[in-house]
This record gives sequence, C-alpha cells and structure tokens, in this order.
Amino acid sequence: MARTKNHIELQFLSEPSDVNYGGKVHGGMMMKWIDQAAFACALQWSDSYCVTVYVGGIRFFRPVHIGHLVKMEARIIYTGKTSMHIAVDAYSKPVGKSDFVKNTHCIIVFVAVGDDGQPKPIPSFKPKTDKEIAMHGYAIKLMELRKSIDKEMEPYIV
Repeated sequence: MARTKNHIELQFLSEPSDVNYGGKVHGGMMMKWIDQAAFACALQWSDSYCVTVYVGGIRFFRPVHIGHLVKMEARIIYTGKTSMHIAVDAYSKPVGKSDFVKNTHCIIVFVAVGDDGQPKPIPSFKPKTDKEIAMHGYAIKLMELRKSIDKEMEPYIV
C-alpha cells in the first residue's frame, strides 16, 4: 500500500513553563516535543499505535527562547518490516518574524505494535525525491553505525 503522508509539521508557542534556569527552553522539553512529533508521524504512516525504540544523534544547535514560535518537522526516511526511522528537525523564530532558524536535529525510531503488543507490519516507504533518497541513505549509514555503538554498549546493558 503506497503512502504519501510521510511528513508532519507541528507549530506552537514555547511557554514560560518550558523554561530552564538559563531562560531558554529545557533540552528535556525539546526531546519531549521531538518524541511527540515523531509519534504523530509514525502513527500517520502506520495507522497503528507505535512505541519509541531509539533516539539518536540529537544535536542542539541553538536555544529556543520563551515566547518563540516552534516548528517541529518529522518525516519518515526509512522503514523496515515494523519499524520507522524518522528525522526530526526543530525550528523557532520570534513571533512576527518570517524566518525560522534550525535549533535541533535527531533521528528517532518507532515500531508499530498491534493490539497484542507485538510488532506489526507497516507499509514500506519508497523514497522518490532527491532529498528523500539522500535521507534514506543517511538512515542506512546510521543503522550501520548503531551496530558498532550497540556492541560497545553491550557490557553495560543489563
């Protein structure tokens, strides 16, 4: 089954309750928003409940200021049988300004699960545009890198 809904965008204002002691949005709040945007994207793609199984390579480039408009862009970049690799980029801008700046980037992986709690097959993502093809290749490279990271972490996972 072919899908075209491989992308989702959420926009909202950062609020005073999102602030850290430095006067910027908490990194943890950013991670929450990333997870929520990626979940919405995964749900839209799979038409199924999904669980987060991996978050990696999160990079905070610039702080998000309180009262700024925040834009979370999440897009499917690779699918396995039950998993979805989603690239999430966070942007922000002062209200009334026209240009967003990129604040954060990461990759997050979700697995679709059925009513029995077991992994559930999902539609396959087929990249079409040059950007989608490049991002698909990026996901494959990151999967290879994760294998060596997993091997390094193995003695510390109980």
